[in-house]
Amino acid sequence: MTIRTNTPKLLDDPPVPVQATLAAAWTSLMFLVIYIDYFHLYQPGEIDVIRGGDIFAFDITPTLMTIIFVVIGIPALMVMLSRTLPARVNRATNLVVASLYIPVMVFNAAGASWDWAFYYALTIGLEVLILAFILRAAWTWPRGAASRPGWVATSR
Repeated sequence: MTIRTNTPKLLDDPPVPVQATLAAAWTSLMFLVIYIDYFHLYQPGEIDVIRGGDIFAFDITPTLMTIIFVVIGIPALMVMLSRTLPARVNRATNLVVASLYIPVMVFNAAGASWDWAFYYALTIGLEVLILAFILRAAWTWPRGAASRPGWVATSR
């Protein structure tokens, strides 16, 4: 019988920068939105409706396609902005955009049939949870000690 004398080492869990957390959350939201739209095509008769010129209850027009592009493009832009903006602007931008996106995601249920209510409740619920995560991550952004201009911190 072998007796273990040393204890196993725990995995290192380094802190993840808030910017990386936000970028990952926006990436997750973007993929989710795209896949939800893709899986929508599997609904019986939906491709025929799209060929007829409608998406949900809306006519397919250049204006609608522009709106759809913006709805998908903003999370893609937020991935980059979350990694590149200065902290104060980054926090404010994430709080504003995530807050505005919650009603946008809920509006995605417009024109949905009751047959698919559970599907839309599940998908929209997950989108809103990701946006709530983004809001929480931005809201609780750690604060550093304020330094006075012209002063250099030294260690003694």
